[in-house]
Amino acid sequence: MTCFPVPGFHYTDGALHAEGVALSAIAAAVGTPTYVYTTEGLTAAWRAYADAFAGQDVTICYALKANSNLAVIRTLAQLGAGGDVVSVGEMRRALAAGIPADKIVFSGVGKTRDELVAALKAGIHQINVESLPELEVLSAVAVELGVDAPIAIRINPDVDAETHGKIATGRKEDKFGIDFAHAGEAYARAMALPGINPVGIAVHIGSQLLKTTPFRKAFGKLAELVRDLKAHGVPLSRIDLGGGLGVPYKPEDQAPDYPAYAKAIAETVGGLGCHVTLEPGRSLVAAAGLLLTRTIFVKEGLHRRFLIVDAAMNDLVRPAMYEAWHTVIPVAQPAADAVLADADIVGPVCETGDTFARLRPMPPVAPGDLLAFLTAGAYGAAMSSTYNSRPLVAEVLVSGAKFEVVRRRPSFEDSLTLEQMPDWLSP
Repeated sequence: MTCFPVPGFHYTDGALHAEGVALSAIAAAVGTPTYVYTTEGLTAAWRAYADAFAGQDVTICYALKANSNLAVIRTLAQLGAGGDVVSVGEMRRALAAGIPADKIVFSGVGKTRDELVAALKAGIHQINVESLPELEVLSAVAVELGVDAPIAIRINPDVDAETHGKIATGRKEDKFGIDFAHAGEAYARAMALPGINPVGIAVHIGSQLLKTTPFRKAFGKLAELVRDLKAHGVPLSRIDLGGGLGVPYKPEDQAPDYPAYAKAIAETVGGLGCHVTLEPGRSLVAAAGLLLTRTIFVKEGLHRRFLIVDAAMNDLVRPAMYEAWHTVIPVAQPAADAVLADADIVGPVCETGDTFARLRPMPPVAPGDLLAFLTAGAYGAAMSSTYNSRPLVAEVLVSGAKFEVVRRRPSFEDSLTLEQMPDWLSP
């Protein structure tokens, strides 16, 4: 059984390692389930973007929603990343992790008045406005604070990203942005409102795109709109192109072509005289992380073999939510001639949906064996929960031969401190 190359993870002397640390050592020290991230993987993903866009007027803002761990954010910030946030909590995390306010973009379709106040007080780089009602509220807030709000209006280009329906964001039926046909009147309103400085335009058509064709289509439409808006006096100096490329989850998936992506941007919007912002999330962190889990039981049914592990859908919800694939490999390297047999890999949560893989060819696995779910650094821990009163999953960051717990696993007592009994139920 083989796995495709993943920067930062490799078999050494028959055992899976994160850089210079054996995953079995992390499991012994921290327990399971646990997310493990590698600095090497984060750096390699960052360099893929930085190298592709070298010499272009581009800022790369990491989309915190993919993985909001402070240590992960700081690692990327130290490499040069800005931040793309979709809540005031993410904004505060970005600031706490060392991303300067003037490199933070606030996106999202449902910002509250309090969030807009906080963003303006923090002095962030830009607020991406997604509706006329939001524009009106932001104007009122800016006037109250005595500041001008630098904004980009997010335009919905009605381009199908050819990705999973739940993560497509640029079709006319999606909730995001202002319809392409209404862009002119939206900018006219922005120009007329006090406290609003319409410096940019934004678009984001979805994530997990491995081909550049949808990007070219969306960015080409955006370029035409920018030219028209500038001709009508809108002082656009920034273009926000949203999330970046996808990642290969399966060995046979197409590898992302960063130079081709950079070329597509240069050839569509590069001649507009605007600074470009990119907001990759998944592609900066997915391959840099895996979910480490331990097999509890091997259940031989009449029709299926089940590998029951201690990770569950509350720790990694993507397979249940998106029917997502994660390559699963043993931590102890299987023999080259190991016989593979189909198995369902499932968790302990009381839901049939708590299934990570069905009829997955796997080598022999015994109770107590450690397994690793690859390409799990994005939308894993960030979407985890305490369903079934299970503790939040732990997170570990590795650098060379060192590792550190960067989010501890809360105790049951910790979870109870968030709740209180009303007086009428007290004994």
